[in-house]
Amino acid sequence: MKTTAQEPKVGTLTLNVEGMTCASCVFHVEKALKGVPGVVGASVNLATDQAKVDYVEELAGLEAFRGAIADAGYFVQGVAGEADEAAEQQRLARTKEIRTLTRKVVLAGGVGIVIMVLMYISLETLRVTEFQLNVALWLMATPVQFWAGAIFYRAAWGAAKHRTTNMNTLVAVGTTVAYGYSTMLTFFSSFFSEAHLLHAHSAFNHSTGTYFDASAMIISLVLLGRLLEARAKGQTSDAIRKLMGLQPKSARVVRDGEEVDIPISDVVEGDIIVIRPGGKMPVDGKVTNGASAVDESMLTGESLPVEKEIGSPVYGGTVNKTGSFRFKATKIGRDTVLSQIIRLVEEAQGSKAPIQRLADVVASYFVPVVIGVAALTWAAWFFLGPAPALAIAILNTVAVLIIACPCALGLATPTAIIVGMGKGAEHGILIRNAEALERSYKIQTVVLDKTGTLTQGRIAVTNIVALGITEEELLGLAASAERDSEHPLGEAVVAAAKERGLKLEPMTQFQALPGHGIVAQVNGFEVMVGNLSLVEERGISLNGLESRAQELSHQGKTPMFVASNGSVVGIIAVADTVRPESREAVEALHRLGVDVVMLTGDNRGTAEAIARLVGIDPDASGRDRILAEVLPDQKAEQIRALQEEGKVVAMVGDGINDAPALVQADVGIAIGTGTDIAMEAADITLMRGDVRGIAEAIALSKATMRTIKQNLVWAFGYNVALIPVAAGALYLFLTQVLHTSVPAGVLQYILGDNGFLNPVMAAAAMAISSVSVVTNSLRLRRFQVSR
Repeated sequence: MKTTAQEPKVGTLTLNVEGMTCASCVFHVEKALKGVPGVVGASVNLATDQAKVDYVEELAGLEAFRGAIADAGYFVQGVAGEADEAAEQQRLARTKEIRTLTRKVVLAGGVGIVIMVLMYISLETLRVTEFQLNVALWLMATPVQFWAGAIFYRAAWGAAKHRTTNMNTLVAVGTTVAYGYSTMLTFFSSFFSEAHLLHAHSAFNHSTGTYFDASAMIISLVLLGRLLEARAKGQTSDAIRKLMGLQPKSARVVRDGEEVDIPISDVVEGDIIVIRPGGKMPVDGKVTNGASAVDESMLTGESLPVEKEIGSPVYGGTVNKTGSFRFKATKIGRDTVLSQIIRLVEEAQGSKAPIQRLADVVASYFVPVVIGVAALTWAAWFFLGPAPALAIAILNTVAVLIIACPCALGLATPTAIIVGMGKGAEHGILIRNAEALERSYKIQTVVLDKTGTLTQGRIAVTNIVALGITEEELLGLAASAERDSEHPLGEAVVAAAKERGLKLEPMTQFQALPGHGIVAQVNGFEVMVGNLSLVEERGISLNGLESRAQELSHQGKTPMFVASNGSVVGIIAVADTVRPESREAVEALHRLGVDVVMLTGDNRGTAEAIARLVGIDPDASGRDRILAEVLPDQKAEQIRALQEEGKVVAMVGDGINDAPALVQADVGIAIGTGTDIAMEAADITLMRGDVRGIAEAIALSKATMRTIKQNLVWAFGYNVALIPVAAGALYLFLTQVLHTSVPAGVLQYILGDNGFLNPVMAAAAMAISSVSVVTNSLRLRRFQVSR
């Protein structure tokens, strides 16, 4: 007897990681996790401080991941989703990190400023010897170096244990060189020549030859940069925190016939929940009693309240406006629509766009290359530079180590993605991952499924043409005959009569005639409702309504003749009506330069009529943009044919039969009012069910990608331009300018007497680089939809 090997079970964990500061950290954490036996894949996001791990459950687990990350010099704070809402909101807002950094920045910055001031006051004014001043400076600089700067040493040591480097290595080495050199000069000045000491004093107009100000101010400025960065990164998660804050903490339920308030965690499926005016829905459910209007804008972005009655669905986090009602809980906890949206947005924000791969590759080599450049800088100035060679070599080496900024590279892509996707969620546009976002901005052709996308997806009465009787009488007569019909056309007629409040007459002898219509007795009269074939077959006169019927058919509508006692008394036309916003949506896509194609299984005439109504015209080359009479299993083939023309194609649909085409398309877009299967297959979901969201999603992706490219250009350009400056390249060009420039003091503080960048200014530039990237990403919060 044959036995089949059981497939290994692959699980996924998302870990909250503490201590990552730059793109190199991302590389090291990913490398450490991928080195754990049983790990299938690992992806780390610097902006969310999270690592997503796919692993074989029999071979690896949480403790192995904790150990690997700890060995790399970082810490696992916990598993995403396991902390309570308040703790997760604090993590996203970086409350603890901001509090710790603020304390260190205040102390390190205060001490650093005092050191700088003392170093620029003459010894005569201070009435101390140079040794006494240096000892005082050393006493002040030491706690800054080893308390405030401990974070750099810990992380650098963790990286060193794995024979790797990161940004912390650069800061730790750079500040240690400046601090160590200054300490040696303070306590062992006899090792240095008199000429060296005299030149060292004048390198940056110091009253002492030490550089305690550089080491202290570098640490305080780097920490200040991290503080500003943490604040800005906390703001990038605003959208998620807002979504988390929507859910109320308690619910009023009916237990044993009485209304009681209980924590939301105690609500179970089947509970009857009581909602008062202004109250929030604690979970998802269906209305069982009462009616009201509910504000669902926090989920869909649609500002108009939605009317609710018995049987209507309600969603957790939405707000009741006026009436009171009760509903039965159907989905609780992580199964609610709100929880699913939060989970989808979090997963999407944590994903990586293909454009980020370039930054990741550069980051993996960045720090070792910078250390190599620093070593060459030291050697060049020590052996070939002017006096004092050692001081200049040390200062330029420290400047190179400090100014290099892998942080900006690491933050360029994920911060923009987090803000962009969060903004999309605020407007009811859910983007599955960063790859979908990147593909969306390249979309050239949008294929719109007609039924349920451009149209309402349900048959409704559109025209009533009465002959000899009133419209109400004609509709009432037809609805009375159709009241037992199960055909969608008949149901539409009955629904229209009920909407108008018409009374339906008794009906007998109902007979359905497949493909033709129905015949029934209403108040003793034979009433017939059917198509032209039925009328002609019965030999009934059309009473001059032929041209009107043809006109309605040309408009994509289905005319039904109504006859009573052998005489046609009117026409009732039905159609799947066009959504009121469809034309505006097509026009918005055309303004973006996107080609619009309609796909439908309907006949050519109906398809052309709908296309005219929504503004789908032939393209610039005159090609028809209507794909009619397409069977469900042919939709994916039509998408493939467009892709073979070299187009980047988006497919928009809402039904189960759209799923293969949504998957085939470069970007699949599902209408949120459609089926779960269509939404599962899609890259983007429009929660409002409003097709204008298609253009909004494309515009948002273009804005996000534009921001990412700006960030990457800045991050690469900053490092390429300023590392040579820090290495002393300006010495060859600016020495004469600096000696004659006005005001000399400002330029001399930045570039010294000979064009050598002050390491303190290098630290300030590095901090500004990271903060500017995050701030540029935050501009996406101002993105506005077009209506």
